[in-house]
Amino acid sequence: MIPLPGSRVITLLLAVLGLALAPLRAANKEINLFAWSEYFPQSVLEGFSKETGIRINYETFASGEEMLAKMLAGGTAYDLVQPPDYIAEALIKNRLLVPLDYTKLPGVKNILPEYLNMAHDPEQRYTLPYMVSTVGIVVNTERVKEPITGLVDLFSPRYAGRIVVVDDARELVTAALYVLGYPLNEINAKNLAEARPLLAQWMKRIKLYDSDSPKTALLNGDVDLGYVWGGEAARLWAENPKFAYVIPKEGAHQFVDVMAIPQGAKNIEAAHRFLEYLLRPEVSKAISDEFPYTNPNGAARQLLTPEQRANPASYPPGDRKFGTFRHLGETGAMIDELITDLKNAR
Repeated sequence: MIPLPGSRVITLLLAVLGLALAPLRAANKEINLFAWSEYFPQSVLEGFSKETGIRINYETFASGEEMLAKMLAGGTAYDLVQPPDYIAEALIKNRLLVPLDYTKLPGVKNILPEYLNMAHDPEQRYTLPYMVSTVGIVVNTERVKEPITGLVDLFSPRYAGRIVVVDDARELVTAALYVLGYPLNEINAKNLAEARPLLAQWMKRIKLYDSDSPKTALLNGDVDLGYVWGGEAARLWAENPKFAYVIPKEGAHQFVDVMAIPQGAKNIEAAHRFLEYLLRPEVSKAISDEFPYTNPNGAARQLLTPEQRANPASYPPGDRKFGTFRHLGETGAMIDELITDLKNAR
């Protein structure tokens, strides 16, 4: 057979094109995820990979501020990120997120309307809610017999050395602002100066700060009270109802952790596939089974057991409205400086 003119050239071009597309094909088989630790059940990650053949590389951060700093510094090697609401707001303002393609996300219909078009993403263009929760008080009622109704009770001198708190500067400052009667986002030099002596008293009474799993100290009996994330409190209550959950009477913060696709993502198509997977009621329910935060997926909630829906830390009774954090910009540094100073002064 006589080769056609130029066939070798065509063959060479196809080979070069194949080499060029090889990294793309490889990229389409993996997702780089930047998220909180201990927040995705391994079964969910493995289930997605088994169904799609797409591997998930899971890198974690310890705070929203850490995530924001990395993203602002050009940390764009991710296909999906999981910021808290106020960090998502900052990412949107800095044009660091890709608008979602809702034609690929029909499962968004499962999200309850109260968790859409929130302050951090009012047009619902860039984020999907993953899990929601409050920050409140856990009481070991076998060891603490007095009624605990708020933050003033929690940080009473009588409980010095018996308290664990989330190691989060803004949550501590927010608690003090609530006690002083200020809104949670009204952060300024005057209010922080007023909060300083109150926080100094409280911090002398705190035994442990924990940024990962404050429930552990309560479960082990190392402390008797805690100021913790609702999902952690829910796991404690499920373990033993002696761990009561109290929404502070002075006020409570609600956080919304979201999923988003950052600018520079190499695998936007696969990222959408994973988001749609998470929106499935049975998948979202599996997340709640292991991490019992407040699930914003209404269809998934219907699959929960009556005991799960009755968990007061997952689904606080009543109709109280909770505030959410807004991004503070440079003012946020004042919070970190205050708490660092007070920790060093202990």
